[in-house]
Amino acid sequence: MPFEADREVPGLIVKFGDYPLHHGGVGAIRSLGRLGVPMYAITEDRFTPAAASRYLTKAFVWPTTGAEEPGRLVEGLLRIGRAIGRPTVLVPTDEEAAVLIAEHRDELGARFLVPRVERGLPRRLASKQGLHELCVEHGIPSPTAAFPQSYDDVVAFADKALFPVVAKNREAFVRRTRPAVNGTTRIATREGLLSLARDWGERPGVILQEYLPREQAEDWIVHAYFDADSTPLAMFTGVKVRSWPPHAGMTANAYVVDNPELADLAARFIKEIGFTGVIDLDLRFDRRDGLYKLLDFNPRMGAQFRLFENESGVDVVRALHLDLTGRRVPEGEQRAGHRYIVENIDLPALLAYRRSGYTTPHAPDRASGTELAWLAGDDPLPFLTMLARLARPGVKHLRQMYRLWRTNHTTK
Repeated sequence: MPFEADREVPGLIVKFGDYPLHHGGVGAIRSLGRLGVPMYAITEDRFTPAAASRYLTKAFVWPTTGAEEPGRLVEGLLRIGRAIGRPTVLVPTDEEAAVLIAEHRDELGARFLVPRVERGLPRRLASKQGLHELCVEHGIPSPTAAFPQSYDDVVAFADKALFPVVAKNREAFVRRTRPAVNGTTRIATREGLLSLARDWGERPGVILQEYLPREQAEDWIVHAYFDADSTPLAMFTGVKVRSWPPHAGMTANAYVVDNPELADLAARFIKEIGFTGVIDLDLRFDRRDGLYKLLDFNPRMGAQFRLFENESGVDVVRALHLDLTGRRVPEGEQRAGHRYIVENIDLPALLAYRRSGYTTPHAPDRASGTELAWLAGDDPLPFLTMLARLARPGVKHLRQMYRLWRTNHTTK
């Protein structure tokens, strides 16, 4: 590998909320850990896949919901920083962590290394409304959207809308405390929308978007790292083959595909808004008008970031660590044709996609190589821990069925 990381500067995986089966965090631990960087992680308990990685120096068990007061979260991070005892690169894995770190950079900077991004920008980018407004301001295509402020606004929208439509939670932190919908939700009819809206309260925390027909669309992703001048030091593009939940959730299967047009679009947008750090963008190519429409802007590493690596061995997390420790980020072409599979969600996604009408003509017929999210020959325990965590609900269900059978059998 044509570079060496600073092994004196650890990395800390930061996440808020209860989602122990997060392959992105495991990927970041492995990515930097394989370079000899000491790795730490915030985990829900000591039996998460991240905590099981051989490349993890220590897991800090700190169950959070993402709904805590910011001061409490900052205090907890500083406490962890004191325990580590030396400057540490923060690697956020969710929007809440990215927003908190940006908005409290001055306080956290005494213990941690973080990109010097404008204080309020990550929150605006993570907000569906804020992102839409920035897209309009900078001429970036995005789906037509509405931001209802009351139930009457929803009714007015429903009277004119072309169904189906898509509903999403508007703000990053609100999705933890008062979610209006369980993730991206496709709503087929006016009646269905109004029925859901009755539970949204006086100020609906949703964005209502036009639906881009899956038969006429193709999902693309951009991962990149931008330095303090908003110059891309690592830039990658790929096409999403499947996600879970279908068409709206986490990437389950994807390929690296060169797309200079998309890379240029992302680089121009980032330069104009002045963002610094790691990004994960979701875009949908609309075949009806030939435009790439920006759906989501995640101001942090994406869970599938290990799909992307250049010829020099750089991914976005390595680029982050190298840049923040004052080292050069080696250039190189991305490994086109490489495939990424998330083992625990790709099978159900495959079954769901069979009748969906969605196609990915830009995906190569054969992969040049495959990166698995969980299974790694040099670090097998996270995969086994993931299987055990997945099996637990199934075992509980089987026990309940057995108890029911036993009760029925003994009463006959």
